Order: sequence, then C-alpha cells, then structure tokens
Amino acid sequence: MMTRNKLFFCAWLFALPLMAQTYVLDTLKDQYTFVNWKANKIKMAETSPAFKKLFCKLDTIAKGGEEDVHIFHIGGSHIQADIYSNRLRSYLQMMSPTAKGQRGFIYPFSIAKTNNPGNYRVEYDGEWKGYRCSVRKDSVAWGLSGVTAVFKDSLANVKIKPNGNNYHDNMYDFNTMRIFYDNWSTDYEISFKQDSLVANITEDKKAHFVEYAFNRSVDEIEFCIRKKEDIPNAEFLMMGIELMNNNKGVQYTSIGVNGGSFSYYDRCRYFEDQLLLYKPDLFIVSVGTNDAYHPDFNPKKYKEYYTDLIKLVQKANPDCAVLLTVPNDSYYKKQIPNPRTRIAQKIIYEVAEEQKMAVWDFYEIMGGFNSSQSWYTNKLMPRDRIHFTVMGYRIKADLLLQALANSWENELQLQPNSILKQIINE
Repeated sequence: MMTRNKLFFCAWLFALPLMAQTYVLDTLKDQYTFVNWKANKIKMAETSPAFKKLFCKLDTIAKGGEEDVHIFHIGGSHIQADIYSNRLRSYLQMMSPTAKGQRGFIYPFSIAKTNNPGNYRVEYDGEWKGYRCSVRKDSVAWGLSGVTAVFKDSLANVKIKPNGNNYHDNMYDFNTMRIFYDNWSTDYEISFKQDSLVANITEDKKAHFVEYAFNRSVDEIEFCIRKKEDIPNAEFLMMGIELMNNNKGVQYTSIGVNGGSFSYYDRCRYFEDQLLLYKPDLFIVSVGTNDAYHPDFNPKKYKEYYTDLIKLVQKANPDCAVLLTVPNDSYYKKQIPNPRTRIAQKIIYEVAEEQKMAVWDFYEIMGGFNSSQSWYTNKLMPRDRIHFTVMGYRIKADLLLQALANSWENELQLQPNSILKQIINE
C-alpha cells in the first residue's frame, strides 16, 4: 500500500528546510474548524505511575538538570519518513541546555532503495538490495528496524552524516557506533577510512551488532565493508546503525517501515533481542493504519499483537510509560473512507484499559470518520488521504506536543501552558 507514495515523501523532505520550526496551533484553530481541538489530550495517563515518573524526569531536564529519557516511537510510513517524529525530537531536545541526548538508532534507508529521512544523510556505493518486513514476498532476517539491505559483492563504502535537514542547528556528534548485521561470520570485514579512529571493538552475537569505540568524537563517519575471500554465497545483511555518545538528555528513537503493521513486525527475527538492549522511558505505539487498511482486518489478532508488543516493552522496562495512538482517518484505495479504523480505535481503548496504558486519540482529534476528506480539501493530506502534507505533519506533531505538555503540567501541578511555552521558546 505505501510503496506508491515514495514520491510524496521525497517532495516533503526536500521542502523541510524551507519551513522553520514554529509552533502552529495558536494560529490555526479558527481556520480549521473541522479539527476537534478539545479532544487533544492524553487520556488515562493520570492513572499510570509510569507517566508520573516520565514527567518528573522530563521536568528535571526542562529545568536544566541532568537526566536520561529515551523515547521510542514505532509505526509505519509516517514514522519511516520521520517528519512529525523528528519535529517532536527537535522540540524536546531544544527545551534546555541539558536536553539533547545522542542521535541513537537509525537505519540507512537509502541503501535499501527506500525513502530516507531528511534529518540524516547516507552516501554509499556497491550493489545493495533492500528487503522490508512489510513486503510479503520478501524473506530475510530483520531486526528492530524491519528493514534489511543485503550486500553480496566484494566492496562497499558507506558514509553516515547524522546532521541533515534538521529544524534547528541541532548538531549530533558521537564517539561510539554500532552496526547491526546478520550473516557476517568470517566472510566480511569492516574497516574505517580513518583506521586510527577505532580504540576498541566488541561484538554481541545475540543482538547481532558489532560496536566500535572511537578515541574522539566525530560528526560523520565513513566505513568500508569488504569480502575477505571469494566465497560464492557470502552476503552481508545490514539491519541498522546506532550513533552513541556520553550525553544525557532526551534520545528519541523512531522505528518505522513503509507498510508496517503488527503482523509484519512479528516477522522480525531479532526484534526482541535488539529492543531488549534498551530501557525506554516512553514507548509510543503508532501501528494500526496498515493493520486496519484491508477488508480482511482481524480485530482479534490485532488486539493480540498489540498486547504482545506491550508485554515486550514491559520486559525491556517494567516502568516504561506506554502511549497508544489511534490511527488517523484514511481512505481505502483513494475511493472510500475506511470504516475499519473505528474498530481499531475501540480495540486500542480496550487494550489501554486492560494494560493500564494511555491513549492519544488522533482519529477523534482529526474529526472522526471521513475527516480525512476535510484535511485533504484544506491541503493537509495528499490525494491518497492516508499520509499528510508537510503542514499536516507539523500540525500532528504540535498536537501531540501540546497534549504531552498539558498532561505533564497537570500531573506535576504546574502552571497551565508553562511547559509548552518553554518548549516552544515563547
């Protein structure tokens, strides 16, 4: 479903540098009356001790104190494009001098021949073939990212620049790098353009990564993947990259693959092993648009997958705050409004109540059933009425920021809008 919209993403990403990060909600409420502005809240967060702990840690950072907060955000094409999730990342990492954490886990989507976010850049050579867990005919080992690029030739060079078209001058550097892989064994070796840069190498065979500690910080890296011998069936599977440093602050990890759904992420052999490397403080679940897209949507299975993911997150961190987001209203095959999103909405509330999680109901906020037509008419969604335009994503990000900030203020009994004003630098 999502592959045909790659061109939309590319156009939006090139447009991003032209649009400064300015909070937009205050100027739009009278213009977009079809949006249910009053519904923009985090529901049930007040009954979760995990959210109080999260907000206390965020408050420490907002006041200039040192604290670590790791946010995970998982979804489909909305998250792979990393437009509205990066906007949230930038807001949270710029709210105080101590807020910017490391860039963390990314995927070099370009080598897999799919759209790469504009906030980091990837250059490469060599012949790579990309596989996504969301493509049924694809069959390969996947990890946390749900994307794997396979290299079978003799030599490939890859260059990662973590500072692309960001909203702010939010530059990242790093002194440690992980490369997540499969089928490396003794067939391939990795070397760096600056050999003297590497101080130490460790390998984790269970989580399938090799870690390089550098003797100084860098803001970009170039490495080479080279076949050791002429082995006919040798192959190198790239499953992800992590850029690390010693900074405290907010780290925002977005995990998204075009067409991603629960059933597809369930195909990722090393997903659990790699997720358990981390201890997330907030896990935002934005999986559901693709699950409920087709007429064969299975509500029972959807609920089972949702519950299983939450249990996995709790295994990584029992004190993690989990936010379930209801998918946006959308059209099926650009022809009719999708009635199955309402079913997904009901299931998400059931799961939230049973598992004591919070909900951000973006479906309700958009205006409910067939509201995507109004968003499309007002140029906030493209013709597919599944994705959003740049302005549409800006509104979505600012809505979620506002809802989180208001919940934070309510939980810690702070002055209304005090946190929001600080974050948006008013």
